[in-house]
Amino acid sequence: MASRRQTRQHSLRKQFVREPSVLAHHSAVLIYGISPREILHMNQDGLTEQNLKELNDLGGADKLAKMLRSDVTQGLPNGDNLEERATEFGHNWMPVPDPKTWVQLFIDSFDDTTLIILIVSAIVSLAVGFYSDPKSGWIEGVAILCAVLVVAVVTATNDYSKDKQFRALNAVKDDVKVVRAGEIREMSTRQLLVGDVVLLEAGDKIPADGVLTLGDDVTVNESSLTGEAEDVRKGVKIGEGEDAFLLSGCTLTSGRASMMVVAVGAESRWGRIKAKLQDEPSDTPLQEKLDAMAATIGYVGMACAAATFVATMCVYFTTHRVVESAQLGERVDTLFENVLHSFVLSVTIVVVAVPEGLPLAVTISLAYSTSKMLRDNNLIRVLAACETMGNATTICSDKTGTLTENRMTVVEGWFAGEHSANGFPNVAGVAADSICEGISVNTTARLTKDGEGATAVVGNKTEGALLALVGKLEQNYWELRVQRMNPGRGDRLFPFSSHRKRMTALIHGGVGGDPDGQRVYSKGAAEIVLASCTHQTTASGEVVPITPRDRKALVELIETYGDSALRAVGLAHRDMPTTEISARTENLTPEDLEHDLVLDAIVGIKDPLREDVKYAVKQCQVAGIMVRMVTGDNIATAKAIATECGIFDPGYGVALEGPAFRKMTPAQLDDILPRLQVLARSSPDDKHLLVTRLNGTALPRDRSEWEELHPELDWNVDRDRTLPGYWDEWVASRADGGEVVGATGDGTNDAPALKTADVGLSMGLSGTDVAKDASDIVIMDDRFSSIVKAVLWGRSVFDNIRKFLQFQLTVNVVALTLTFLSAVSGYEPPLNAVMMLWVNLIMDTMGALALGTEPPTLALLRRRPYKRNSSLINRIMWRHIAVQAVYQLVLLTWLLLAGAEFFGVPDGSPKHFTIVFNAFVFCQIFNEFNARSITNGWNIVKGLKNPMFLGVIVFTVLAQFLIVQEGGSFTRTEDLNSEEWATTILMGAAVLPLGVVMRFLPPSIEGERNFAGYKPRHGTNGKTNGAPKDSAGTFLAGALVSVVLPLAGIAYFIVLNLQQFAEAVSSAAAAAAAAAGSVEADL
Repeated sequence: MASRRQTRQHSLRKQFVREPSVLAHHSAVLIYGISPREILHMNQDGLTEQNLKELNDLGGADKLAKMLRSDVTQGLPNGDNLEERATEFGHNWMPVPDPKTWVQLFIDSFDDTTLIILIVSAIVSLAVGFYSDPKSGWIEGVAILCAVLVVAVVTATNDYSKDKQFRALNAVKDDVKVVRAGEIREMSTRQLLVGDVVLLEAGDKIPADGVLTLGDDVTVNESSLTGEAEDVRKGVKIGEGEDAFLLSGCTLTSGRASMMVVAVGAESRWGRIKAKLQDEPSDTPLQEKLDAMAATIGYVGMACAAATFVATMCVYFTTHRVVESAQLGERVDTLFENVLHSFVLSVTIVVVAVPEGLPLAVTISLAYSTSKMLRDNNLIRVLAACETMGNATTICSDKTGTLTENRMTVVEGWFAGEHSANGFPNVAGVAADSICEGISVNTTARLTKDGEGATAVVGNKTEGALLALVGKLEQNYWELRVQRMNPGRGDRLFPFSSHRKRMTALIHGGVGGDPDGQRVYSKGAAEIVLASCTHQTTASGEVVPITPRDRKALVELIETYGDSALRAVGLAHRDMPTTEISARTENLTPEDLEHDLVLDAIVGIKDPLREDVKYAVKQCQVAGIMVRMVTGDNIATAKAIATECGIFDPGYGVALEGPAFRKMTPAQLDDILPRLQVLARSSPDDKHLLVTRLNGTALPRDRSEWEELHPELDWNVDRDRTLPGYWDEWVASRADGGEVVGATGDGTNDAPALKTADVGLSMGLSGTDVAKDASDIVIMDDRFSSIVKAVLWGRSVFDNIRKFLQFQLTVNVVALTLTFLSAVSGYEPPLNAVMMLWVNLIMDTMGALALGTEPPTLALLRRRPYKRNSSLINRIMWRHIAVQAVYQLVLLTWLLLAGAEFFGVPDGSPKHFTIVFNAFVFCQIFNEFNARSITNGWNIVKGLKNPMFLGVIVFTVLAQFLIVQEGGSFTRTEDLNSEEWATTILMGAAVLPLGVVMRFLPPSIEGERNFAGYKPRHGTNGKTNGAPKDSAGTFLAGALVSVVLPLAGIAYFIVLNLQQFAEAVSSAAAAAAAAAGSVEADL
C-alpha cells in the first residue's frame, strides 16, 4: 500500500514539473512538488557532493522552483497562499517559547530548598504563635514570610529584566531584498518563506538556506558554520560540480547573487545546529558551596534548638523537685505551658539559624552586579555566570576582533625597490600607477561608510587594506576599476584560491590603456607571488631582472614580516601581446597567466591590536588567569601576535598547531597544559577539545559514552591515547577539580565550546545568534578588556557573599549561644520574638543590602582565583568570627548577669533586657564595618563609597532608636536615657579597635592551598595576593574611626564608671558562685 502511494506521489511530481496546475486536483495527496523531508535530505551538513547530485537529479534550480510553485526570476507569484506555505515549510525564525510572565517567574522562584524550609518554619511559627500568644505571636511567622517574599520578588524581577534585555538584543530588525511577482521589495528576514527569491550583494549575511540561481564571481565565507577561514566559491553550473548551496548565517564576500530559499528557521543548517545544543544548567562552584553552607547552618541550628528544648525541660523538671509550684510563677505553673514555651523558643532558634538572608544576599549581589555590568558592555544571560567568571583560571580567547581590531592596515612595504617602514608608498609615476591599477581591478571588495561616517570594508578585509593604500597614493580605486575592468571585452577575474594562494586579473590594454596589449595583475601570499616573478619594478618605473641576491633579500623580508605578525602580500604584473592567449581564451586558466611576473610590491598588513588589550592581558595574568589564544593563523604569526599581546612567553610558554594538538594523548596534553598559551591553525573542534580537557565538563562518563564519541576506535586499546580522554582518568589526575574556563566565540561552530566552558563569552557585534544563545555572557563591544571587567565584577560578587557570611555567622553564633545559655541557666531569653525579628532583619535583609552591593575595586585583580574545592570561609574569616563572637558573648553574658546592677535597673525587667538588646544591636552595626574586609586590611573606611551601605547603617540606627524609645508593649522595650544610650553604643563600638588588633593575630595570610590559577613569571614575582597601600588621608581616616575615637570613648566611660564597674564585676562573680553552690546542693 505504501509503495503504491509513493509511486503515485512520484508520478504527481513528474506531472507537476510539466504542469503545476495538476496539483489543484490532488492537494490532499501532495501540496507541493517536493516535501520538506526531501528538501532536508538534499540539504545535509557535510555532504555537499551528495546534496548537489540530488539537486542535479531533480533538474536543477529551475525545476526545483516549479516544484515549490515559484520562479527563479519572478519569485513567488501574487495570490500565493503564504500561510499555507509557512505551514508546510516553516517560518524563518527559531521556535522559541513565549516569555514567562513576571508572575510565572515569581512562582518559579519558590523552587528553592531554603525558601521551602523557611515557609514551613513560618507556618509552624504562626501556628504556635497564635496558640501561645494570640496578640503578638503571629509577628515572627509573618516576618519570615515577608523575608521569603522579598527574595522571591527580587529574583523574579531580576530574571524578568534579564530575559527582556536579551530578547531585545535578538529582536534587531534585518531587512533583505526579495523578488515577489517580479517586483523587488525590502522585507524583514523573518518574513522569508521557502520559494522566495533573495538578492544578495557582497557583505550581506545570507538569511536562509538557498540555491544560487544567478551569480557573478560569488564567494562566501562559511567560517561561522564550518570553521574554515577561506572563502568558498559558488556557482550555478551544478552539473559541472560547482557548489550552488548558500547557507544561512554565512556572509557573501564577493560578487552578486540571486538565491531561491529552500530551508528556513529550524529546518536550515543553522537551525539544526542550534536545536542540537543541550541546555542543561548546573550549579556553579559558589552555589554548591552555599548550598552546603546553608545545610550546615540549618543542621547546627536544629541541633541547638533541640539542645535548648532538652535543657529547658531538664531545668523545669529539676526545679520542680525542690521548689513548690506556687513559687515558680505563672510561666511554669503547668507542664503543658512549659513544653509549649520551650517549643516556641526552639522554633525561634531555628528561625534565627536558617539563613534566609543567604539566597537574598546572592540574589541582591547578582542583580546589582548584572545591572552595573551591562554598563561595562557585559550582558549577563545566565545569572550564575557572573560569580563563576570571578574564579576563572583560564580564558581561551579568539584573536580577530577580540584581541585585534579586525581592521587590516598596510604598515610596512617594499614598493618598486624602495622600503617603507610606515606603510606609506614612496613611489610615483609609472610604478605607482601599476600598483594602484593592479589593486583596483584585481579585487571584489569595496569601501563604504558606516553609520558614524567611518570607513568600512565590504568584502575581504585584506583587500580593503590594499584599497586604502590606493587612497594613500592619491588615486581613486573605483574610477580605475570602472575604466580598466570591462568583462564585455573579455577581461577576466580569477578569484582567490586557497590552493593557489593568489588572485589574478586579466585586462585588455596595457598600462595607460594601450589597446594593443594585455596586462595580468596577480596578488597573493608574498612567497608564492615572488616564486612566480623573474623581474622587478624600480622606483623609476624600469623593469629589471631579480638577481639571486635580490631574491634572498626579499625572502628575508617576507620572513621578517611573518615574525612581526604581519601578513605579507605580493603584488605583481605582466604585459603581453593579445596573440599570446587569444587562441585559448575560453579555456584559460590562471596558471596560464601566473608566470614570468614583474614584482611591483610586497606589503606587510597588520590587524592592529586593540589599544587596551596589552593592559587587559596583563591584568588577567596578575589576577592569576592564564590567557590562551586560539586562532586559525599559522604558528609563526600566532606566536608573534600572542607575544605582542603579552600572552605568549617565549621562554616558558608552549605554542601548538591544531594537527599536532589533535594527535596528542591525554597524558601528553596534560603535561603541557599549564604552559600551553597558543593554539594555532586550530578549528572550533580543537577549541572544544581544549576546553573539555581543561574543565572536564563534556568528557565521556563511561565506556558507552566514549564508544559513542569514538565509534571507529577500540575502548581497550585507544581510551588512553585519544583526546579528550574520559572522566575517571581525568578526575584521577586532578585533585583540585580542574580549571574554571571562560571561552570566547562568535561563530555558529563555536557553540559547543561556549556551552562546554564554565562561562561562554559570545561577541555582541560580530557574534551569530547561535553563538549568543550558547553563551552565558554577551560581550557587547567585542573587546577583551570588557572580559576583564566581567572577572572584576564576578570576584566582587564572590567576595560580597563572603563578607555577608562573615557578618551573618557572627550574629548567628552570638544569638544562638546567648539564647541557649540563658535557657540552660533558667533565665528568660533576653531577646524576645520581636527583638529576634529585628535582629534577623539586620542580619539578613539589611546586611544583604549593605554588603551585597559593595562595588569592586582593582585590588580584587591582585589575587589569584580560588580553587573549585576551596573553603567558602577561610581561616582569616573564622578568626574574625571567633574573636568577635567571643567578645560579644562575654559582653552580653556580663550584661545579662550583672548589667542590671551596673545600670541600676531591676534584674530581668524589660529595661534590663532592652539594654542587652541595644548593646547587641550596636555590636552588629559596628561589626558590619569590620565585615567589609575579609582579608587583613584593617582600614574600615577604605573604599567606603557605597551609598547603599551608608544608607542601611543610617536606617538601622534610626529604626533601632524608634524601636527602643517608642516600641512599648509591642516590642516589650523601655526607653533608655542618654547615659544608657551612650554606654551601650560604646560597648558596640569596641568591636572596631578589637577588629584592628585581631588582624595582627595569626593567620596573617590566606592559605596558598585555597588559590588556583596562573603564577606570572614577570612583573609580580608571583605575589598576586597583595593589596595596594593606603593613601595618607585614607590611613588617617581609618585610624581615627577604627581606633582613636572608639578607644577614647571607652577610656572616658571607664574612668567615669570605674567604681560602679568594679562593684558590678564583684556582684556578677558572687552571683555565679551562688548559682554554682545551688546546683551542687540540688544534685
